[in-house]
Amino acid sequence: MDTELPFSQASENNKLPILEVLKSHLDNIDSVLEIGGGTGQHAVFFANIFPKLVWHSSDVPANVDSLALRIGRAALPNLPHPFPLDVNSRPWQCDKFDAAFTANSLHIMTSDSVIGFFAEIANHLNSRGKLCVYGPFKYAGEFTTPSNADFDIWLKQRDPLSGVRDFEWVNELALAAGLELLEDNSMPANNQLLVWSKQ
Repeated sequence: MDTELPFSQASENNKLPILEVLKSHLDNIDSVLEIGGGTGQHAVFFANIFPKLVWHSSDVPANVDSLALRIGRAALPNLPHPFPLDVNSRPWQCDKFDAAFTANSLHIMTSDSVIGFFAEIANHLNSRGKLCVYGPFKYAGEFTTPSNADFDIWLKQRDPLSGVRDFEWVNELALAAGLELLEDNSMPANNQLLVWSKQ
């Protein structure tokens, strides 16, 4: 670990399980939009794994400089400098991509931001483009584990408008955006990896 760079242990822990799912969706495409790139660990890892695709990482404007530290250090030809993307600033100022990926973001956003995310995302996916979302979810209003219930309390103490999202509500937003659910993958540490396809 490079202690000079921002680091997330969760990103380090989940990158290999996420890879096992993404391999079947990212292997033969040209471009990915990452929303909420965070420390850049996912961006560098996946850009290394998939050298034929260009991984475009983004984050809210205040976090882009931090995200750029690891990406700049990696100096990969298929990992350009990250760009600012606030899901609430619509329309998004970016192109269309073959896939989009976001990890541990929907429960950090407000509900209105999640609505805006799904209202905008399909405009930036090419035909049959995939949307891959990693994180914790509730089902039928119930938490999958007591630890996720505790996590929801912790999130709401930080920001009352955040919280673990209901899968059914999120999937309704996706359907309204013209996205069809392809997979709901159970992941380690009580998370899911949801994959939708643009119709």
